[in-house]
Amino acid sequence: MKKSLVMGLVLTFGLGFMSQAFSGQVQSLRGAADLDTKSNQVVVKKNIPDRDPIERDYVQQPPLIPHKTKGYKINLKFNKCLTCHSWTNYKEAGATKISQTHFADRGDNVMANVAARRYFCNQCHVPQADAEPLVENEFSPITAIRK
Repeated sequence: MKKSLVMGLVLTFGLGFMSQAFSGQVQSLRGAADLDTKSNQVVVKKNIPDRDPIERDYVQQPPLIPHKTKGYKINLKFNKCLTCHSWTNYKEAGATKISQTHFADRGDNVMANVAARRYFCNQCHVPQADAEPLVENEFSPITAIRK
């Protein structure tokens, strides 16, 4: 009984102290406005119209998508991306073909179809957009992959 009471008090005071210690440091990206505040509407970034792809900033970076993908259906039975980017269709569509790495499973076994872990393209590939970073950073791309 005493042990559980002591643990309860320690947890209560510990959590209270931590909430006070961090209350001034954590801040939402939307500021102090509540979610239901109408004056603080979220600004949706517009995708860049179809154009040449943006260069990659680091080795193994998934390429950005240089076109709109709104309305693209990707589910267990259908993947809209494959209508242009599959090895069967890429030449006719004038699109980039899927990398060979997308045909290997977790055990590096080469498969005839796109591996399940690489099937949902929008897990790694996103449409490129002219958007300012949400937070400041000092990232600079490596020069080895620049022209």
